[in-house]
Amino acid sequence: MHFWLGTLRQWHWISSALCLMGMLLFAFTGITLNHAAQIEAKAQVTTRLEQLPAMLQQQLLDAAPTAGMPTALANWLESTLDIRLGGREAEWSDGELYIGLPRPGGDAWLSLDIASGELEYESTDRGWIAYLNDLHKGRHSGEAWSWFIDIFSVVCVIFSLTGLLLLQRHAGGRPATWPLTGLGLVIPVLLALLFIH
Repeated sequence: MHFWLGTLRQWHWISSALCLMGMLLFAFTGITLNHAAQIEAKAQVTTRLEQLPAMLQQQLLDAAPTAGMPTALANWLESTLDIRLGGREAEWSDGELYIGLPRPGGDAWLSLDIASGELEYESTDRGWIAYLNDLHKGRHSGEAWSWFIDIFSVVCVIFSLTGLLLLQRHAGGRPATWPLTGLGLVIPVLLALLFIH
């Protein structure tokens, strides 16, 4: 136990360095999320119409796909539309292929009519604030970002607990330590009890 207390400052400064940028990002996006109605953003919508090459269309007609996506079609869609389809679900129904492509700060989808070979693609970009807000919520951000949020949260807990232990260690010479620490708990509890219904 003495060893851990002796390395408290080291744990605190290392955890603070690791979570500094993440805390700034989450604090900033906390403000932007709280004031989303006041932050004006215009979505930019891009629509494209393409024609599936006859050879690919014939392959699809012959195979009558019901699930998954043929590699040749996936490669053509990615190169034509400049998108990534890895891990995306392809929905087949009544001769139509539909793929939803949500992402942080935007959305996209494509629809392919197999009989005619007509492809419609629509992409919506809601801007950088929406992108950062979606990262804050972990919305459509993938598994790697989800892991980052979990690890970042653990580092923040370490930072907070080591900070609390350092406060305890130096509280004797700083009389305002525990009243201020108590306010940090009492203010949100009172606000929740009195004003959130």
